[in-house]
Amino acid sequence: MKILGIDIGTTGICGVITDTESGEMLRSLTRKNASFISSDNEFERIQDADSIFDIVFGIIDELFDEDVSAIGFSGQMHGILYTNETGKALSPLYIWQDQRGAKEYKDGKTFAEYLGCFPGYGLATDLYNEANGLIPEDAAFLCTIADWIVMRLCELDTPVVHITNAASLGAFDVKNNKFRIDNARLPEVTTEFKVAGEYRGVPVAVALGDNQASFIGSVRCADYALVNVGTGSQISFLIDDFAEIEGVELRPFDGKRFLCAGCSLCGGRAFAMFEKFCKEIASLSGADIDNFYPVLDKILENKSESEIKADCRFCGTRKDPAVKGGYFGITENNFNVAEFAFATLEGIADELFGFYKASGVTKNAVVCSGNGIRKNPVLCRIVENMFKAEIKLPCYEEEAAFGAALSAAVAVGEFGSIDEACSIIKYRGD
Repeated sequence: MKILGIDIGTTGICGVITDTESGEMLRSLTRKNASFISSDNEFERIQDADSIFDIVFGIIDELFDEDVSAIGFSGQMHGILYTNETGKALSPLYIWQDQRGAKEYKDGKTFAEYLGCFPGYGLATDLYNEANGLIPEDAAFLCTIADWIVMRLCELDTPVVHITNAASLGAFDVKNNKFRIDNARLPEVTTEFKVAGEYRGVPVAVALGDNQASFIGSVRCADYALVNVGTGSQISFLIDDFAEIEGVELRPFDGKRFLCAGCSLCGGRAFAMFEKFCKEIASLSGADIDNFYPVLDKILENKSESEIKADCRFCGTRKDPAVKGGYFGITENNFNVAEFAFATLEGIADELFGFYKASGVTKNAVVCSGNGIRKNPVLCRIVENMFKAEIKLPCYEEEAAFGAALSAAVAVGEFGSIDEACSIIKYRGD
């Protein structure tokens, strides 16, 4: 069976065709998401929803053929747009980077703090908009961009939102899978991987949040953890029972289990900062080096430890944006590029390991995704040693789109469960 999966990212939109029998990705296509709308408000981050739909529709049109049996969607979480009673978008997409939720609301709390979530989460954005008269007069619903794309593609009037997206809006009771507040604009929520409607006679599944979709598209076994390193970094792993873990966000998964997510705001950006610093020093000596990463790769090729320790929280944390990073244990003998470079990579891994260690959970393997680790064998080695677990690398980079396809395959009955669907995932060396 061929399944089409689409992932709607903030800067890029990806589509893949997956063969559910072989587990192979047959085709992939990525387009730039150039839908940002300029704003005079420094805190505002918005995109044009209709432009995003046009990009998605173009990808579907190019990949679609008569053998496609289902379509699945994943998309950037937390952001919202407003629709009327017939499914028409009435607003731009307020994306996850929007900071209106960080503005003061009342009782000394921000809009986000008042709801117990973070700035950029959809309901914090909605609360600000309501307080400032910014909600469109005919607004009937709010939903994520992926939910709205499904609505429009299937010509639906109302959104049906999977718990993976619903929880990303904030003010959500993860244990009982329902919102903690009353809001007439909240959509219907489902725990199931199910069909929402049809496009050209082909079933279209309810959209998933991109974190869960990436996990589904890269983790073959529930006994594996996922480490993703991009600009930021994140560790995700499944647990069976609801639990509160320091620094770890518990997110819905399949209505039965929970996805633990430990998020670092800096992550791969820390090593990018170090690479930029090295280039700057080189340029002061007259060298014109466009890319210093190959030099760092060579320097670190045989390095396995460093006396220097790095705290890579250079962008703060979600809980405390004021936290600063630093380097420690510096001596006259270890003040060199190799020591600092290795310490930076170890610091990236150590922050994620801290989330993992706090959970008390042990997994047999760590799946690595994202270019920040996929293209860095030294960081892979550090993670393997630190977690004392086998490292696995997926055969493809489009994990969220692949996960969206697998969820659609479950929705149409190709697989009996999401675990069965994930069993077809292939890793390098398989």
